[in-house]
Amino acid sequence: MYYLDTSKGHDILQDLVAIILENKNYLSEVDGAIGDGDHGINMAKGFRQCGEAIDGQSLSLSKGLGKLASVLMGSIGGSMGPLYGSLFLGMATAVKDKDTIDEAAFGEMLASGLRSLQDISDAQVGDKCLLDTLVPAVEAYQHAVANGDDFTVALKQMRQSAEQGKESTRDLVSNIGRSARLGERSRGHLDAGAVSCCLLLTQLADSTESRLQQQAA
Repeated sequence: MYYLDTSKGHDILQDLVAIILENKNYLSEVDGAIGDGDHGINMAKGFRQCGEAIDGQSLSLSKGLGKLASVLMGSIGGSMGPLYGSLFLGMATAVKDKDTIDEAAFGEMLASGLRSLQDISDAQVGDKCLLDTLVPAVEAYQHAVANGDDFTVALKQMRQSAEQGKESTRDLVSNIGRSARLGERSRGHLDAGAVSCCLLLTQLADSTESRLQQQAA
């Protein structure tokens, strides 16, 4: 059985910061097709500030995620700050005071983040938004665990479903946000929030898997 030492929170958070900074221009390019074109700029601003805030600190996963949540809520304009802030705050709450987490606890962390986000948003899967990535990814992970798959297999399922969810937004018509005003013209383009969510979930899976430890028999 595999487990994650939650004292590795700083390193995992820095990985999340890095993936957003690396894709700043790409995210804004995606957003520019049907939105304001500033998604990458805003996300990079928030994640950069988080990286600076935690630099040199030794943080648990819960404290790291909580710090990310507070920074994003205070620094990103529009809806993305509250949405991502709520997601990471819910995740932080689920692993508070845990020294290690197994595949089941990781799944509850994901589910708690999803519930926290849904508490502040009426958006649904199919609306062409980050939930089109997040919901299937969380469900795929939990389904794998329920089937008895180990941590690594569940993370693989999460990655694959996040990618599929992101790609599904290309054929959807936007029902929320500023892109909704475009109607049918929004079809044929990826949703920027779905793309950034896919990047973050994929990196979270990669960073977690690379730090998994195996319990002694």
